[in-house]
Amino acid sequence: MTRIYVHPLPVRVWHWVMALCMGVLAVTGYLIGSPMESVGGEASEHFAFGYIRFAHFAAAYLFAVMFAMRVVWAFLGNRFSRELFSVPFKLFSGEWWGGLIDQAKYYLFMKSHARPWQGHNPLAAAGMFFMYVLGTVFMICTGFAMYGEAQGMGSLTHTLFTSWVMPLLGYSQNVHTLHHLGMWYLLVFTIIHLYMVVREDVMASETIISTMFSGWRTAK
Repeated sequence: MTRIYVHPLPVRVWHWVMALCMGVLAVTGYLIGSPMESVGGEASEHFAFGYIRFAHFAAAYLFAVMFAMRVVWAFLGNRFSRELFSVPFKLFSGEWWGGLIDQAKYYLFMKSHARPWQGHNPLAAAGMFFMYVLGTVFMICTGFAMYGEAQGMGSLTHTLFTSWVMPLLGYSQNVHTLHHLGMWYLLVFTIIHLYMVVREDVMASETIISTMFSGWRTAK
């Protein structure tokens, strides 16, 4: 294996900005769903919950914009930039399924070595698409549907999201509950993702974590 430039700068910036946004959204979203106790004194002296909601909304807008930019970059970047969205086109490939099963055996300690992959291995690509990509789309749609509900009819977010998400998923509380569960879904993905990249960086024959900083994947 030679030294390969896998992740261009836009992908690396997107990755770390999205990670930061997910952290802010998870913490503030949890506090919105399970608010803190009321504080004493004049209401005008306190705006803690307002700041929490503002941080959540600001991070949500940045999260959505960065995801949209990542979709655009899939068409502008190198071939590795398209791997995040390419899984549906590989589901009928026997070679891809063979790589996925082989990688699953490796993660289950049924094999001592895995095949070298220049970009995402098939199992990681499947996890990224079905958990991260679809989970992100779901969270963006349900989040902006709730935001549009507060903005009211005629607002852009109500027209683009609330008008069809609410009828599709049910009344408002259903959307709130599903959005909250979606947060845990992405957190589970994050835990699995961290385990896989740390394990790979220790046991694989090529760099993993440093690649998301430098962009280069190098044989060890």
